[in-house]
Amino acid sequence: MNTPTRLAGFAVAAAAVFGIALLLGRAIGPVDTDAAAHDTVHDASHEADESAPRAAKIPGGLMVSQDGYTLALVDDRAEPGTEVPVSFTITGPDGELVTAYDVQHEKKLHLIVVRRDFSGFQHVHPTLSDGVWSTDLALTPGAWRVFADFKATGGEALTLGADLAVGGEQVAAPAVLENRTASVDGYDVTLTGDLRPGADAELTLGVSKDGVPVTDLQPYLGAYGHLVALRSGDLAYLHVHPDGEPGDGTTEPGPDVVFHTAVPSAGTYHLYLDFQHDGVVRTAAFTVTAGGETPEQPTPSGEEKSDGHAH
Repeated sequence: MNTPTRLAGFAVAAAAVFGIALLLGRAIGPVDTDAAAHDTVHDASHEADESAPRAAKIPGGLMVSQDGYTLALVDDRAEPGTEVPVSFTITGPDGELVTAYDVQHEKKLHLIVVRRDFSGFQHVHPTLSDGVWSTDLALTPGAWRVFADFKATGGEALTLGADLAVGGEQVAAPAVLENRTASVDGYDVTLTGDLRPGADAELTLGVSKDGVPVTDLQPYLGAYGHLVALRSGDLAYLHVHPDGEPGDGTTEPGPDVVFHTAVPSAGTYHLYLDFQHDGVVRTAAFTVTAGGETPEQPTPSGEEKSDGHAH
């Protein structure tokens, strides 16, 4: 067969193949490659959403930095004393000192200080000058944790924590045992209600003096009591909210003060109730245990890895 004849035969065969493919394409219908790719991506992301575990919220006070805000002690070491000056700053996401704060529970910032063996608890309200907060503390030798509870204007409410080392020979505090009744300056305070990991709990603290229920508690920080909860071990700072407020027409000034909280894990928790009567603020301390199974806790990320706002 000569060359022109072979070329003509090849062209006829190619046309026949193209024609068959065209007929098959019309019979099957067009393939939407964009839609197919979209469906593949959608299915993959859906499966990822279903299988990915939900991240638990990290309790407050475990980090020195969060959401762009950083707590910095002017000096993270101090000498013991009854009036030890302590200063600190809070910088914002722009790297500048924060000078504008929203008032929460009648104060722009609440400073909670406790020694790591849960002795020496203090709740004070520093003064602010040119972006520097200052106050005096009663400090004994040992390792202390400082919590700044605040809401910078335009930001979210946060609790940041930092360590403060106090020099000198530390005297060990008595072992902290579980207790639901505390006595302070002639007042007895009884705690009822149970902490349940991962669930809301109602705690009632009843105040009496010399066996007589106190029915004329005075408002303190916008409530008839202020409660701080700290988790044993890492000193996680937990949110505790009061039920009602003075003057709302339903909340009585004692003897019972009701709070609501949720703890993230099983374990031991230390609770500190500040209440005011006869013009004096007193603190009653409790230790309670929350039991049961809990989801795995997240590992905090930030400049400090040791782990709200409690009112």
